[in-house]
Amino acid sequence: MQPLTEREIRSSFVNCSKGAAKRLPVPRNLDERPWDDLDFFGWTDPSMPGRAYFVVPQDDGAVGVLLRYETGGSGKTQMCSICLTTHSGGGVALLTAHKAGESGRRGNSIGTYMCTDLACPLYARGKKKPSMGTRYKEDLTPAEKAERVQTNIGAFVARLYE
Repeated sequence: MQPLTEREIRSSFVNCSKGAAKRLPVPRNLDERPWDDLDFFGWTDPSMPGRAYFVVPQDDGAVGVLLRYETGGSGKTQMCSICLTTHSGGGVALLTAHKAGESGRRGNSIGTYMCTDLACPLYARGKKKPSMGTRYKEDLTPAEKAERVQTNIGAFVARLYE
C-alpha cells in the first residue's frame, strides 16, 4: 500500500459526513507505519471506545470507512473473517458500518467479524502475533494470505455500495 497523508485519509471516507471526517482522529505517526505490509490502513479511536476506521486503496482512489463495535467482547475465542486469525476475549468483534450514500443515510448498515485492532494485514503476513489467539496452520504463503485479506476487505467495501 502506498503511504497516505492525513488529507488523503480524511477525504476518503464514504460513509460519514465531511464534517465527521474532518473531526475524526487520524494517527499522527503516519510516516512510521509499515505501509509496505498493509493492504489497508486501520486504527481505533483512543477517545471513543468502540469506534474504528480503515482506509483501503482502490483503483480510483482510497476508500475510508467509519466502523462501530461493542467493546468488552464475548469472552469466547472468535475468528476474524478478513484474515482468519483467532483471538480470545475482545480481539474480534462484529464491526458495523453505515452504507455509503442514501442507503446509509436511511440507517442501513453492514457488518463483519474482524480483528478489533485492525491489524489483519500484519497477522496474515506473520508480522504480528495474536496475544492469546492463534493462526491456523495453512499451506498458503504469506503472499497468498495477504491476497485473501485484500479480497475479503474488498468484498466488505463493495457491500457498502449495494
